[in-house]
This record gives sequence, C-alpha cells and structure tokens, in this order.
Amino acid sequence: MRRVNADVSPDDVSPPGTSPDDVPLLDDLMPWSVPPPRWGREYVAAPDRGTLRARWEALTAAGGAEREALFRPSRARTPRSAVAALPGQRTGTGRLAREGGPCPEPVRIAHGPFDTRWLLPDHRLLDAARPELWRVADERQVFAVEQGYVPAAAGPALLVTAPLPDGRSPAGRPGRIRPLYRRPGGREPNVAPGLTGLLGGRLGWEPAAEDLLAWAVAVAVPSPAGCRVPLTGDPRLWAAGVELGRRVVEVQLRGARGGRRPRLPGGRRPYVRAALPVWPDALAYDAGEEVLHVGSGRVAPVPAEAWEYRVCGVRVLPLWFERRTAGAEPGTLEAVRPAAWPQEWTSELLELITVLALLAALDRERAALAARLGSDPVTRTALRAAGVLPHPPAARRPASVLDHREEGPEGQFALL
Repeated sequence: MRRVNADVSPDDVSPPGTSPDDVPLLDDLMPWSVPPPRWGREYVAAPDRGTLRARWEALTAAGGAEREALFRPSRARTPRSAVAALPGQRTGTGRLAREGGPCPEPVRIAHGPFDTRWLLPDHRLLDAARPELWRVADERQVFAVEQGYVPAAAGPALLVTAPLPDGRSPAGRPGRIRPLYRRPGGREPNVAPGLTGLLGGRLGWEPAAEDLLAWAVAVAVPSPAGCRVPLTGDPRLWAAGVELGRRVVEVQLRGARGGRRPRLPGGRRPYVRAALPVWPDALAYDAGEEVLHVGSGRVAPVPAEAWEYRVCGVRVLPLWFERRTAGAEPGTLEAVRPAAWPQEWTSELLELITVLALLAALDRERAALAARLGSDPVTRTALRAAGVLPHPPAARRPASVLDHREEGPEGQFALL
C-alpha cells in the first residue's frame, strides 16, 4: 500500500555541501530533557477510570502475601517502600502494605503516540515517575516527545502533548521528553540560552519559544542521534514553517491549551454506522467503502490516510485497538477490565480517526516544506560560533520550582 506519511531522512534536509551531522538536534535547541517515566507495573494505567478504581479495590482488599503478589514488587518498589507523594498529587505516603483508603483520583496521561490513558498517580506504585516532570505539568505546559528511531520507517519524529506523557514508542526505544517551560505557569522557556537572539539577528525579529516548538514539529526528522531540526535564517521560510507547525500542534493537542477540537474539512466526520458488539475481537479496514470494521460494528467514513497513518513504521489505529483488547494473565490486576466496551472508547476512536486524517494531510505539507530547507541554513557550526553551543550546565538541569511544601514518606514534608 502507498505510504501517506512524510518519510524524510536527515540527508534530505541537509543544505548542499553540509554534513547531516551539522543539522541541529532538538537537544541543541531545548536542552532540558527527562527520560520517560517507568511505571514498573502495567496495572497502574488503563484506558478508563473505572478499571483503575476496581484494581485499587482489589489490591487494598487483599492482605499479606496476596497483596504482595498482586502488587508485583521490584527493586524500586515493594508494598513496604517509604515514598514521597508526587508533586501536586494528594495521595497517601504511608506504607502501601497498610493502605486501606479510597482510590487516588486518576489523572489523564498521554500514552505513546496519539493515545491517552488514566493513571493512578500514587508514587508508591510507580518505579520511576520522574517528579521533575510532575512539578511543571500544569495548564500552560506542553511536552515535546521524541519518537524512537527506526531506519527507513514512516512517521513523525516529534509529537507534542498537553497531558504528561509516558514517552512510549512503537519502536520500543523511547525518546526524551522535553517540557516547553522549565517552571510552572509558562515561565522560563526551555530554550538554549542565546538561540532566539541568534535567530532574531537573522530573521529580523526574535521568535518566541512557542514558535520555535512549532517550527521543530514542522521540520523535525529522525536520526540515530535523535531528532534533527534544520534551522533557517530565511524570514519567509521560517514564517511558513511556524504557521504549518502551529496547525500540526493544534491537531495533536486536540483542543487543549486554547485550541480547537479537530474536525475534518467539508463537513465529513466518521460515524458509527452499525453498533459495536459488547466486546470487539478484531479490527479490519475496507478501503473501497472507507469502512472500519470494529468486530461486527462499522465506522465510516474512515479515510485511507487515517488507516495507513504510522509512527515508527507502526499503524496507529490497530495499535490503539490492540492496547484495549489484548488479553492478560488471569488472577492479575491487569486482568481487571470493563465487562463491555465503554462508550467513551468509541468516542475516542472517532476523534483519533479525525486526528490521523488531518495529520496525514499536514504531513504532505511538511514534505513540501522539507524540500525548501536549504535556504539560509543555521547549522550546529553556526551555533557553536555564536556561543549557543555548548550549553551552560544549568540549562540541562531542572529549575528549582518548589514554592510549596511536598509531602514526604509517612506524612513528613520534603524540602528541595
């Protein structure tokens, strides 16, 4: 089948006579990054909140050895671990072995590419939750998530999310997570010191951090070293790339951060044409009829571009379905799931189809933009000459953002 995603190699965006290694990395532009969280146990996240509450009740109703077995201890966490609460979360800090209270309120997270889940934000359950990300996750924050590198695979190299992302990649090689802001409230952009001034001298105006992220989303390409983001000093090309990137970001954020909910042009929108069964067991696509078969249910119209859309070479729609229907070992907390397919999953599926169709069209524009990127390049060599590289060490470390007390283990307060 024909690929519909832009699939551009670093060589395609290198100016004539310039080595691909001289094309800036996203790491050069947004120096503070955090590894993806490691939850340590799959049952702490689920596509719906009700499942998490049922799992919590099953865990806390068990005692002794049964609770230990359900918990699944690791080197980082056991039911007897003393752990501080996650920043901004009101959860218990006593030993989980003694816990019998109500379920923590689940929070929405971004789960891999174009998927969302609910998470139990209880630090006692999570091996490596990355508290530094939780401290800056607020209504202003946007996270840039690098995708794993897969040679010759179709798909975007860089995605953005409003919820805190888990950084999972279909490639199995999670990339770094880069918050746009280093402090809550949209303060202190995560931008290399001196970069916007250098670009401003070439463009005639100093770009905002949001514009830099939009540009990166529009032009980023994968490489073994990480996302490469070709820069330009051409004002017209920069403006075109930022405008395109803003549209891509708005679609990926799905109405968050003041944007519009995604809608297909011309009044087209996918509908459920035949009701989904109690529990669909297969997903299939009819290109001729533009119909997505969800078990015995039917959704249409579904553009071929949405069905074919890939990240790291993996189709997104089948992956989304598989994550909701894969079996689990009986007797485990992962096996606790809804008795029937929830209506909210169907609504999420309809929106995902719309998002992927819109992104496929924007990817064609991204490919056309990539063909123009040789104009007035700003290379890594230029960044070094201007003193933007190497970064000062502080730019790679989290900012000190603690302006309130955080609860530590056993109800004590942690001070940073």
